[in-house]
Amino acid sequence: MDFRYLPMTREDEQAMLKTIGVESIEDLLADIPASVRDEGTLAEVGVPLPETDLVRTLSKLADRNMNTKQYPSFLGAGIYDHYAPSVVNHMLLRSEFYTAYTPYQPEISQGELQAIFEYQTMICELTGMDVANSSMYDGITALAEAALLAAAHTKKKTIVLSDGVHPEAHDVVRTYADGPGLKVETLCLEDGVTAIDNLDALDDVACVIVQYPNFFGRIEDLKILAEKTHEKGGLFIVSANPLSLGLLEAPGNLGADITIGDCQPFGIPQSFGGPTCGYFAVSKALMRKIPGRLVGQTVDEDGKRGFVLTLQAREQHIRRDKATSNICSNQALNALAASIAMSALGKRGMRELATRNLQTAHALKKMLKENGFRIIDDGPSFNEFVVELPVSATSANRQLLEKGIIGGLSLDVIDASRANQMLVCATELRTKEELEQFVTALGGLTHE
Repeated sequence: MDFRYLPMTREDEQAMLKTIGVESIEDLLADIPASVRDEGTLAEVGVPLPETDLVRTLSKLADRNMNTKQYPSFLGAGIYDHYAPSVVNHMLLRSEFYTAYTPYQPEISQGELQAIFEYQTMICELTGMDVANSSMYDGITALAEAALLAAAHTKKKTIVLSDGVHPEAHDVVRTYADGPGLKVETLCLEDGVTAIDNLDALDDVACVIVQYPNFFGRIEDLKILAEKTHEKGGLFIVSANPLSLGLLEAPGNLGADITIGDCQPFGIPQSFGGPTCGYFAVSKALMRKIPGRLVGQTVDEDGKRGFVLTLQAREQHIRRDKATSNICSNQALNALAASIAMSALGKRGMRELATRNLQTAHALKKMLKENGFRIIDDGPSFNEFVVELPVSATSANRQLLEKGIIGGLSLDVIDASRANQMLVCATELRTKEELEQFVTALGGLTHE
């Protein structure tokens, strides 16, 4: 064999072809139309390489990427560069976890079930909600599922999204809403936070969805937002950064009916945007409508503690038209990563980490102000804020890369009129020297 990762020999191939009664691999492809067949473009990849040469070649290609291990990053917007306790990977790489599948048979899945149960418990403590499921695919699909739950529960047709919610979440919610014929409205921002008074003009409100802190880093007043939403007869849904809840008041204590979000800040690497792990927590009144799976604690006939899947609607698997949701799986391994990270940090560590994030971002904001930069919609914020630049943010990012810095998000991707504005993120990993390096680099920007 030339390659250990391609174990089939030429003899194996010929034996297979003889068994199924064809002359060549090409015969197996005869039914594929010529118009969609490859015509040799893969030849550009080059000749097959021995494994050591292949690893060397791919490593050189990978080294052309800028990464957050080698360069300071000020990019956030939903995926963040945070400290991950080293114990996370040590636990995840245990084969009983990373090879585990759906724990339908509790008698052989107690470890996996207990891990999920502990995850659910910690999410409830963090969010102030009564019940959490075993995780969703990511924070944005969890948000869309929450919107559908609200519409089904209230029997109303209008989903209201704050403009402070991640713009990609707006797109996903509209896609989800299209099938059942739901209407999606938005609430604009005033001074960087949701203008809740505009809700008065809307009718048939199933829910109001806000982000906490919002996409631009500002901290929303959840109590007032919840009161206004409930006056309209809708459910109040909060998309919360879980790390911020180490410092900010829990949404469940401020009137949230559903709290969702992404666990990426807890021990899950950025990995070019995923995979991550969405959490989903609700009040007790919505317990039987929560999508996905739940793990419950019980006892066996001998009184010994055990764990099982519980409150699983059979329709979720076999009767799609009657299902609350058609998600039948969860991000078990990433949920485990979040659980391990939260356990390693503990309550005190969580608060300290959140405080460090708050302080680092505010230190950077202060330095930028002192150097003549304008902060857009300045006010209480966490992790992120928007700064106005003398050149386009796209041009600024190009110049920052040349200086070995990964810049923030150019806001022209969501609004062409905001081309000179950058959403900047500074987590606890950014040092004072890196903050100074970033501010100095911005001060030296040139027009291109």
